[in-house]
Amino acid sequence: MELSAENRRMLYIPEGFAHGFLTLDDNTEIFYQMSEFYAPAHAGGVRWNDPAFAIEWPIDVSVISEQDRSYPDFRA
Repeated sequence: MELSAENRRMLYIPEGFAHGFLTLDDNTEIFYQMSEFYAPAHAGGVRWNDPAFAIEWPIDVSVISEQDRSYPDFRA
């Protein structure tokens, strides 16, 4: 789903669902809320380029945090 200032859409992602964001324009701001206070010890994730998901991103991912780069391959 593409969200923009022009289409004014929002997206609800239920608790426990994986999610990812990719900005298509420079100087983009993302605002999101969580159901609980952030607790780094309980944070987890999957890597944006994990072959298990084979996500076809619309543009190359060029900036990503070291934490998000370091997730191991997903195993069900």
